[in-house]
Amino acid sequence: MALAKLGVVVLDCPDPRALAGFYAEVLGGTPTVETDGEDEWVDLKVPGGQALAFQAAPGYVPPRWPSPEHSQQFHLDLVVEDLDTAEKGVLALGAKPLDADDRERTFRVYADPAGHPFCLCAC
Repeated sequence: MALAKLGVVVLDCPDPRALAGFYAEVLGGTPTVETDGEDEWVDLKVPGGQALAFQAAPGYVPPRWPSPEHSQQFHLDLVVEDLDTAEKGVLALGAKPLDADDRERTFRVYADPAGHPFCLCAC
């Protein structure tokens, strides 16, 4: 028996509204902003999927990929039907390619606008 259930995956970032907007365009859903004094938190309920949340992190430093000295800590795998179409979409939204040159693989790696790595997967 599980002791808990997963509530939400939270991404630290410099601008929660902007990053939630990026993922809302990629995954669907509508961001909901909550503020507590100076702290800002944005929830994104993804249709048919796990919710994401975004919190402001003063002094945020993005992970580096790949880098043994600087762990990526986590990444998101986003399942798509067509890698080329999805790639065009995420690049237009501000993603940056990290490892997307091998067109024979079933996945490509990008960084979101705050530098978090994510994969588009046609798996």
